[in-house]
Amino acid sequence: MATETLKEFQKMAPDELTKREEELRLELFKLRTETATDKGKDTSRAGKLRKDIARILTIRTQAEKTKQASKAKA
Repeated sequence: MATETLKEFQKMAPDELTKREEELRLELFKLRTETATDKGKDTSRAGKLRKDIARILTIRTQAEKTKQASKAKA
């Protein structure tokens, strides 16, 4: 699957983000295994997967900060 953009991740619900993160982490694990056994062909894919995981984590952090800021105002 192609890498998603930040806007695509922002449109996802929190449970969808969690599911997608798990899928990406599993795919990254499989890619590392293939690379270790010399079966991996696309070496740039690992970097793309890590960036997608980082995007998801960034969105989660932003959502938590927004939630905390709204609680502080109330």
